[in-house]
Amino acid sequence: MRLTFLGTGGGVPSLKRGLPSIAINFSGELILFDCGESTQRQMMKAGVGFKRKLIIFLTHLHGDHVLGLPGLLYTLSMLDRKDPVKVIGPKGTIEFVKSLLSLKTGKIRFDVYVGEASEGLVYESKEYVIEAVEADHTVPALAYRLREKNRPGKMKVEYLESIGLPRGPLWGKLQRGEEIEFKGRIIRPEEAMGPPRPGRKIVYTGDTRPSQRIIEFARDADVLIHDATLGPEFEEEAAKEGHSTVNQAAEVALKAGVKRLYLFHISPRYEGREDALLLEARKIFPESYLAEDLLKYEVPLRS
Repeated sequence: MRLTFLGTGGGVPSLKRGLPSIAINFSGELILFDCGESTQRQMMKAGVGFKRKLIIFLTHLHGDHVLGLPGLLYTLSMLDRKDPVKVIGPKGTIEFVKSLLSLKTGKIRFDVYVGEASEGLVYESKEYVIEAVEADHTVPALAYRLREKNRPGKMKVEYLESIGLPRGPLWGKLQRGEEIEFKGRIIRPEEAMGPPRPGRKIVYTGDTRPSQRIIEFARDADVLIHDATLGPEFEEEAAKEGHSTVNQAAEVALKAGVKRLYLFHISPRYEGREDALLLEARKIFPESYLAEDLLKYEVPLRS
C-alpha cells in the first residue's frame, strides 16, 4: 500500500506545491483522491504508473481539486488507453464530468464511468473498501477512507507440519477460508490459522473545518491526511473559508488516535516557511508530517 502525494497545495499552485491529488498503489490498482492541475505530469514524475484499473474519487468540485481531470483523461487517451476509468464524487459530479467531455477539445478513446456518492460505502473490491463521510466545507464535500479488508491469520506452521500436511495448494485453500480433507480428516481454517489480522486504513479529508464526524471517521487510522491550510493565527479566516488550521488538524489526529498525520492543502502564503507549521502541529501531535509533492510512504502492515 504505497501512498504518493502528487499535489499538496491549496487554492493556487506555487513553485513548490501543485494542487491537490493523492495516489495510492494497492492490490494492482491505482486509486486517486482528487485531481488538481497537472496531476498526470506528477504521476509521471513520481513513477506511479497509469494502471489498467484506475479509480478517481473527488472530494468536492472546487477548481483546485478537479481541473486536472480533463488533462489526465486526454493524456490517457493519447497513450492509447482502452480500459475504462471510474470517477466518483459528491452530488454534481455527473454534470461536471459530462460538461468537460462535451467540450470536444479532444477524443477520449475509452469509457468514463461517473457516479455520485453520499455517506457510507462508496466502492468495494476484493481487498478493500472506500467509505465516505460528509466534510464540513463551504460546498457539498466528502472525506474518504480506504479500508483494507482483514487479512487471513498466520498459518500455524508447527501444527501443520506435525500432522504432515505438505506446503502447497492445500495450504492455499486453508488461507482462502476453505475446509480441506487430508488423510481422512477434515481440517478447518480456524484450526490451521491464527485470528484474522486487521487491515490498514487511510483517511483523506479533502477541504474541511475540524469536526467530530471526521474524528470518528478517522478513529485508529494508520494515516490521516487532513486539511491544514493555515497557521493558528488565521483560525477565524480558516473557519470562514471552510478550512482547518494546522493545530486543529493535529487536535483531530490526537482525538482520533491515528498513527500518523500528514498536513495537507498548505496555503502558498507559507512558501518557504512550512517548518513553522509543522512545529505548531507537533506541539499537539508528535507524529505530524508535512505532505510534500512527490513524497511517498509505504503504509506498514498491521500485525
